Amino acid sequence: MNLRFGTAGLRGPVGDRPGCINVGVVERTTAGLAQWLRDRCLGGGTVVVGRDARHGSEEFARAAAEVLTAEGFAVTVLPRPLPTPLVAFAVRRLGAVAGVQITASHNPPADNGYKVYLSGGAPLAAPADREIEDAIGRVGQIRRQPVSPADDTLLDDYLERVATLPYGDRRDVRIALTALHGVGGETAVAALRAAGFTDIHTVASQFLPNPDFPTVTFPNPEEPGATDTLLALAAEVDADVAIALDPDADRCAVGVPAGDGWRMLTGDETGALLGQRILQHAPDGALVATTIVSSTLLGKIASARGFRSARTLTGFKWLVRAGDGLVYAYEEAVGHCVDPDVVRDKDGISAAVLVADLVADLAGSGRTVQGVLDELAVEFGVHATGQVSIRFDNLGDIARIMARLRTDPPTEIAGIPVEATDLGRSRGAMHTDAVVFTGRDLLVTVRPSGTEPKLKCYFEVVEAVPAGDVAAARATAFVRAGLVRRQLEDAVT
Repeated sequence: MNLRFGTAGLRGPVGDRPGCINVGVVERTTAGLAQWLRDRCLGGGTVVVGRDARHGSEEFARAAAEVLTAEGFAVTVLPRPLPTPLVAFAVRRLGAVAGVQITASHNPPADNGYKVYLSGGAPLAAPADREIEDAIGRVGQIRRQPVSPADDTLLDDYLERVATLPYGDRRDVRIALTALHGVGGETAVAALRAAGFTDIHTVASQFLPNPDFPTVTFPNPEEPGATDTLLALAAEVDADVAIALDPDADRCAVGVPAGDGWRMLTGDETGALLGQRILQHAPDGALVATTIVSSTLLGKIASARGFRSARTLTGFKWLVRAGDGLVYAYEEAVGHCVDPDVVRDKDGISAAVLVADLVADLAGSGRTVQGVLDELAVEFGVHATGQVSIRFDNLGDIARIMARLRTDPPTEIAGIPVEATDLGRSRGAMHTDAVVFTGRDLLVTVRPSGTEPKLKCYFEVVEAVPAGDVAAARATAFVRAGLVRRQLEDAVT
């Protein structure tokens, strides 16, 4: 089976078997992209090509760049393995007609991928994805022409922009950071230093790119155990905040002191914190956005502060298209777009700079991240979120479970009556392969993953905080969330 465009591009194992990423697939995909661009009178325009440090990335990026050059495009090749957000930035900065990043983000080591950005720097979205697939199917002879890489000008421009993002004046914060063997370490340190944050301690064993990701089972900061070494470093150096990037540095996970130890924040907690921070400095009428699988808290914050909010389908290809006036977008999978006017995609590095800015500002007034989360809980209730993610060897099993949920949906979850909405039957912007269950203070969304052979169930339980007792409300919410988790696990296995 041939690979098809999923979340803004292709992903799969590197190899010569059907359904794998290899030079031939990259060449044909690029030739199809070139034809699609010419069909829209964009032939001869600038295309940016970048890569991460995974197995095959250098060879695949060269193939993409040389096919585009032979097809008459002005190709800007980033000079070495660099974070994915650099391609999104470069497409906007250069007014390019497209961008290609060779990456599989946080997928397992055997995988690689081909991510596409369209004019304006937003990730590929429908209907362009299917139109490009049609063009790939019509590809004939493929030519290649050598092209030389660019210098560091675009990287320097990006760092200059990121340095302007902090809102506060304080920079006295100690940061522990890991790149998880990806390409973000050097750029993240440079960005933080450019913004004035110089007390940075890195996980040495995970700092340099290594496509085998030897110290983690899965190179994803959300996976259990992936950030253990980071949190140990944070405790050792008495850091104020811990930051984990995923391998292509478009995601940012955050760890904070908690009681006698450290814990990683959920993507939803970081989303609420950054969203509120940005709205405090946003113009009237500003918009924040999140997805149908993320917490509802950000929307409540925006409404209470007099701003607009939107919920979109999963993926930044939809989030960055949420509407005019967008100042921030996030999804629960630790992806944050904090500067959408410049980078129209998730960007772990610029998010890391704003996290450092927030922590430093709070410390200056004697406050903590956990304290702000408690304040939000008092105002809006505890929003306990979680996910059940099941990996399958047979994709048919995922289809069968989704079919069962549609034909015989549960009427209650954890004792709470729920109503089912099949987004597969929706028309327009919210049409997708997902089933949503809603009940009193409960939201559950079940969908297949767009990047991995997984079925994912996302849930949120909301618990009011009586008399300001956040600890009691949080304990009750977590018990209820545990009941929801167990029922979902039974339903999808």
